[in-house]
Amino acid sequence: MTDDTHSHWSQETRAIRTGHQRTAEGEHCEPIFPTSSYVFDSAQEAADRFSGETQGNIYSRFTNPTVRTFEERLAVMEEGESCVATSSGMSAILSVCLALLKAGDHVVCSRSVFGTTVVLFEKYLSRFGISSSFVSLSDLSAWEQAINRHTRLLFVETPSNPLTELVDIQALAQLAHSKDSLLVVDNCLCTPILQQPLKLGADIVVHSATKYLDGQGRCIGGAVVGNKKQVGEEVYGVLRTLGPSMSPFNAWVFLKGLETLAIRMKAHCENAQYLAEWLQAQDDVKQVHYPGLASHPQHHLASTQQTAAGGLLSFELNGGKQAAWDLIDHTRMLSVTANLGDVKTTITHPASTTHGRLSEEQKQQAGISEGLIRVAVGIEHIDDIKADLCFQ
Repeated sequence: MTDDTHSHWSQETRAIRTGHQRTAEGEHCEPIFPTSSYVFDSAQEAADRFSGETQGNIYSRFTNPTVRTFEERLAVMEEGESCVATSSGMSAILSVCLALLKAGDHVVCSRSVFGTTVVLFEKYLSRFGISSSFVSLSDLSAWEQAINRHTRLLFVETPSNPLTELVDIQALAQLAHSKDSLLVVDNCLCTPILQQPLKLGADIVVHSATKYLDGQGRCIGGAVVGNKKQVGEEVYGVLRTLGPSMSPFNAWVFLKGLETLAIRMKAHCENAQYLAEWLQAQDDVKQVHYPGLASHPQHHLASTQQTAAGGLLSFELNGGKQAAWDLIDHTRMLSVTANLGDVKTTITHPASTTHGRLSEEQKQQAGISEGLIRVAVGIEHIDDIKADLCFQ
């Protein structure tokens, strides 16, 4: 939760110093509390905790000190009032939907979201009477046309994965609110270091903590950040009842990841910029998608709502799928994996991995071509990354 005490602190300091309330042991590092339950001093205290009359730990499915430290720290960094940590990024999105939507409601979602998010909306939420429409991320007129009287939620990833397309968050938030809808932004690729959607008007931010917040590919987790009512009560209620909980150990790992997030994001962005410029000069490369390039159609928007262009890029090869697979198979250092946000550079073929569950029509609409390669640029030396992408 936000606190005026921290308002003058930079993000680097907030990522290190907020959230932790030292125990009687006087520890310097945040402790891990690997316990399922808690002991009460009396029957009255137990009754008061369970009824909500007094605040305190009850059961680690929904109250754990280590998880709470992570929640409070991320809330401060995103400038939100409340944060709920979850077991994964997808469970964070699902928790938002279960908390704020009901049968008969309608969602407008960007086409360029993570493929599994599309499956969630189309295959699973539809079973409970929640309908969805998908539109071009950057086309505000398409968003407006898709909204109807049942629309309750607009969902975006910006920048998108893997084409790094953007939407004007402030403009979309204004549109959402004019239609009595909420704007939910997946801030996974930027993190609060590069972008703070709540300050731009978004209502809720979701994270896959698995990515940059961890930074070293160690744990699975997610988070939802927003106000006290929608997140602190409604989303928290889903967590308490349904139990998509973050483990204390994972929360501790993410806390340690947050401490180095600012310096890692700086290194990711610098390497990605160098690599994008180099890729543009390669004869076999048809197009490079990276907001840090002047050739990116939303380069100016990226420079206004983000502090840097991010660590993820994609590029299209002239030779289609075979050329893409050949290049990937010839790498020796880069990790062939669909994960991103790692200090180790990863490379993947989106059409057959992250977006492989989409139909051919959906891939075409989302701009996922067979020749597209996604690189989540790590923090190895840039010369070694370039050398591993052999175009000879």
